[in-house]
Amino acid sequence: MSEWWTYSLRDLLLFSPSTYYRLFELYNIEWWPLQIFALALGMIVLLLLRNGSDQARKAIAVILALCWLWLAWAYHWQRYASINWAASYYAAAFALEALLLLWLGVIRQPPGMAEARNKSGRSGMVLFVFALLAYPLLALLPGRSWTQAELFGMAPDPTALATLAIILLGSVRPAWWLLPIPVMWCLISGATLWAMASPDFWLPPLAALLASAMAISSARKFSGQT
Repeated sequence: MSEWWTYSLRDLLLFSPSTYYRLFELYNIEWWPLQIFALALGMIVLLLLRNGSDQARKAIAVILALCWLWLAWAYHWQRYASINWAASYYAAAFALEALLLLWLGVIRQPPGMAEARNKSGRSGMVLFVFALLAYPLLALLPGRSWTQAELFGMAPDPTALATLAIILLGSVRPAWWLLPIPVMWCLISGATLWAMASPDFWLPPLAALLASAMAISSARKFSGQT
């Protein structure tokens, strides 16, 4: 029997790339036309970001919480669990993130928005637009189909990236309790995509690391002003 240290991450992968992307295809077909509603929600969030009022921030938190809760049940629990035993734990983590969004974004006093000209605010806006409009286009990569597109609110990767963007846009001092789960998911997703030799494996972890760096930078600036 081979020693455990001789195995690579690719050896531990529980499914093939075709099985993984086929899961998204079946998931999208099952819930069509909910994707249109999810895209509309993303556009609403974009408009609410321009508003900047307390009510707008609470509405954004509710929308994000619903998206994370939906993914916990419809994607991880109902779909991903069929090919990955760890998906039940992912479902629990996504449900926890939904509760944290409701607690920190709605029940507690929401923090003030960062101004658009603020470096953190600009980065957050770029990341959100990328997650909403550009990330689904990755389905056009060779070997994939547009029916396998991953959309904000319907797939975990763009939803996690959009959440990180909202955290950057949400305040000069980020809500730290909201960061770990989306960051960890981006790292897990990147590792999974790398194990499948997917050319876009670097996108989720890179975006997560940049968002974390921006959040830390903003926190330090805030501390220096107080």
